[in-house]
Amino acid sequence: MSKGIPLVTGAAGFAGSHLLDHLLEHEREVAAWGNPAGRKTPIAPGPSNIRWAAVDVTSVTAVTAALDVIRPSAIYHCAGIADVGSSWTDSARALRVNVMGTHALLTAVQRAGLEIPVLVTGSALVYRKSQETLTEDSALGPSSPYGVSKLAQEMVGAASDGRVILTRPFNHAGPRQADAYVTSSFARQIAEVEAGLREPILRVGNLDSMRDITDVRDTVRAYRLLMERGRPKQPYNVCCGEAYRVGDLMERLVGQSRVAIRVETDPARLRPSDNPVVLGSAERLKADTGWEPRIPIDRTLTDLLEYWRGAVKLEGSRP
Repeated sequence: MSKGIPLVTGAAGFAGSHLLDHLLEHEREVAAWGNPAGRKTPIAPGPSNIRWAAVDVTSVTAVTAALDVIRPSAIYHCAGIADVGSSWTDSARALRVNVMGTHALLTAVQRAGLEIPVLVTGSALVYRKSQETLTEDSALGPSSPYGVSKLAQEMVGAASDGRVILTRPFNHAGPRQADAYVTSSFARQIAEVEAGLREPILRVGNLDSMRDITDVRDTVRAYRLLMERGRPKQPYNVCCGEAYRVGDLMERLVGQSRVAIRVETDPARLRPSDNPVVLGSAERLKADTGWEPRIPIDRTLTDLLEYWRGAVKLEGSRP
């Protein structure tokens, strides 16, 4: 590995911002890229030892030029379209950013003459629907445009030269997560009800889905360990190995509400081809890196709700 500093693409996003926090516990400085056409700055104010730049990861020319400037020691590729629901209405965007963006990045690494590890954050939604625990050898068969884009992204990484670490993260949650995701949607609605900004109704979709959910801070810790100890071109599930019923998570959040709230089903929140159960095995990750999840789901939910309480209060104080 070279003497440069690690780079996080998509660093202004959910997992990317937490990864910056985690890396700075181990690194003197970190490089961070945001999207010139979207969020260019961090979700939360960051320390001065983060070198920010706005870079279009779908442009080989732009990425090569930016890599020549920082000459990173490693790249954590978190940039991409992460919203499964939006992929149904704009499939081309998911394919362009997730697949072509990864291809552009890996091509640019070669053009820049960098011999460094690159971690690609894929998705567990590359797997075929199954009621069984998913291992890395389970059948592939994505059921959404997003899943298709992540499988194609992984194939690009596997076919490239160099040391590419492939990950298949399952659901992860925690502070700073956008409200397009189920637990974050619940938490924001509750915070807005508490603030008197909406009627005391929690609008929900399918509550019977079972999801393997890991705290995002545990997820990004796995990424760093994989960068150090993972085997190239070998996919790794990143998950806690326990599936939670969405309705149970909702009840835990509602139980923390400061006001009474009733629950109503919103047909607009019912997602096409929703997998009834998504449960993974992280045995390969644990065996190769020693990683174990540390943060219990109740802390994740509490921290998420507290984040949204603060965010809603801040939004209400702006002119």
